[in-house]
Amino acid sequence: MSDAIFKIFRGDRGGGKLVEYQVPIAPGMVVLDALHYIQAHQAPDLAVRWNCKAGKCGSCSAEVNGRPRLTCKTRMDALPLNEPITVQPMKSFPIIRDLVTDVSWNYRVNRKIPPFTPRADVEWKMGQRDVDRVQEFRKCIECFLCQDVCHVLRDHDKGEQFGGPRFFVRIAGLEMHPLDRLSRTDLLKNEMGIGLCNITKCCTEVCPEDIHITDNAIIPLKERVVDDYYDPVRWFLRKIKRQPKDK
Repeated sequence: MSDAIFKIFRGDRGGGKLVEYQVPIAPGMVVLDALHYIQAHQAPDLAVRWNCKAGKCGSCSAEVNGRPRLTCKTRMDALPLNEPITVQPMKSFPIIRDLVTDVSWNYRVNRKIPPFTPRADVEWKMGQRDVDRVQEFRKCIECFLCQDVCHVLRDHDKGEQFGGPRFFVRIAGLEMHPLDRLSRTDLLKNEMGIGLCNITKCCTEVCPEDIHITDNAIIPLKERVVDDYYDPVRWFLRKIKRQPKDK
C-alpha cells in the first residue's frame, strides 16, 4: 500500500491556505475516500459536502488538480501519485468553509424559469424520438460542475447576467418538449444572457452524466433566439401578435 500527499484548501470567505495531509491508498479508492480518511484520522473539522457516494446526488463537487470533478467518481489510480494532489472548492461560488461552497445562487436562477406548461388542446402522446430528445436533459444531477467551469461565471463574474449551462439544459428540456406551449426565448436573451456563451464545450467536458450540453442544448437554444429576434419575418409576426411558437 502506497501513500499519497494531498494539499487541501482550509479556510473560509475571509481567506485560507492549502494544508498537506498524507493518506494511505488502497485499491479502488476515490478522492472522497481520501477526504473521509483525513476527516477520521487527521482533521475531523474538515468541511466536505457529500451524500450518496454513487455519482448521483451531485453533492461532492470540488476541484481536483484544478479540474472540476465529483470526488466520488475521481479514482486515485487515475491521478499522478508522484506529486501532491490538490483539492480545492469550486471557484465560481462563494466559499462557506473548506471545500463547501454556497451554491444557492443556482436555485434563485432556477426560480426564474417558467415551469412545464402543457397545451390544453392536444392528446398527451409522444413519439420515442421526442422522448429521447428531452430525456437526456433530465439526467442532470445538479452537481454544478458545468457552472463552475464556465468561463463566463468563473472568470468574468457574470452571475447576475448569465444563467449558465445547467439552466440552459433545463430550459432546453422544456423548450423541446412537444407538449409545452410556452416560449422562453425572451428569458434566454434578456435575463439569462445566452449570447455570452461562446460554445467552448468546457461544460460538456466536465459533465459526469455525459450530457451533450453545448451541441444538444445551448446551440439549439441560440438558434431559437436568433430565429425569434433576428429573422425579419418572424420578428414582424412576433411584434404584431404574440403566439406560442411551434415545437
